Amino acid sequence: MTRRRLVRLGLFLAAPVLAILFAAVVAALVLVAAGADPVEVLRSTAAYGARPASMVATLNKAMSYYLAGIAAAIGFRMLLFNIGIDGQYRLAVFFAAVVGGAVALPAPLHVGLTVLVAMVVGASWAAIAGALKAYRGVSEVISTIMLNGIATAIIAFLLNTKRLAVQEPGSNNVTTAPIPASGQVPGIPTEAGTVFGFLLVTILVGVGYWVLLNRTVFGFELRASGRSLRAATMSGVNARRMILVTMVLSGAVAGLVGLPQLLGETHHYGLDFPAGFGLTGLAIALLGRNHPVGIAIGALLWAAMERSGQILDLEGVSTEIVTIMQAVIVIAIIVAYELVRRFTVRQQQAYVGETEGDLEDTTRDGTALAGAAP
Repeated sequence: MTRRRLVRLGLFLAAPVLAILFAAVVAALVLVAAGADPVEVLRSTAAYGARPASMVATLNKAMSYYLAGIAAAIGFRMLLFNIGIDGQYRLAVFFAAVVGGAVALPAPLHVGLTVLVAMVVGASWAAIAGALKAYRGVSEVISTIMLNGIATAIIAFLLNTKRLAVQEPGSNNVTTAPIPASGQVPGIPTEAGTVFGFLLVTILVGVGYWVLLNRTVFGFELRASGRSLRAATMSGVNARRMILVTMVLSGAVAGLVGLPQLLGETHHYGLDFPAGFGLTGLAIALLGRNHPVGIAIGALLWAAMERSGQILDLEGVSTEIVTIMQAVIVIAIIVAYELVRRFTVRQQQAYVGETEGDLEDTTRDGTALAGAAP
């Protein structure tokens, strides 16, 4: 590996590593201020997080985080901030649960239909913001935030026993009709628990994202548009189409975010269905630098922090310390990326200066030789 590649790899890893270290230092200072021993707390949380049951729970939670991160990364590549991932996945998983609980099909077709419904709903909801951005210049940040509120209202209206919901026996919880066994995804049994079977689909999404980005014409146009939309347009790229298609793809992946839980655990959508994956996905995409492997590491780290933090109550420490660390990581990584970017620019300028100097020396030498030739 050449020196330049080593430098590039170091710069790629520098921002997330610095952000995590800085967050750890801040968390240690908060623990000291609260009168706790940072070393002992770290030891306890690490031991709890390393338990087999904790590792299974971490992996299951990380699947949704990873899908949310990929959905965010697709938008980031086009310099689009899809703040609406949360609304897109909740609306998608709601209608997927309704359809999945209402039909009776052979297992592969049943699961496939549920997944398809989720992707179509997520893509359609994101397409609204994409169209507003492409054809009316409306900021996708504003439109997706508004669409999140509308999605919440739609679900609240339909999740009613008079419409598309049923009363869960022995509970005050209102849910959609349960998905029969043919529509469920079997888990992967282990001694420590069951890993969601949606893991395979999650991996395929990551592979598909990498292939789309690096091995297709659309991926090239996406990366080019993200670097300079004006330059890409001058070279023949349809900017409006790119904005719309990118938002649709982001929404389609966002539609999958809630399926690991739906098809692997709850088998219905209710008032207690997990929420909040959308904004977390944005943070994880930043942490992983929009790379499928980096996003996977970020998703696992985020889920592990949340799982390990559950032991803090027994240590007499508030579990909010985990939230503090996560927030500091997000802030620190933005600052770290900017510092790394500036350093990279200086390195490139220095390299260009050296190259131009070498060319000038070569030109002068060639001129001198030509003048000395008979």
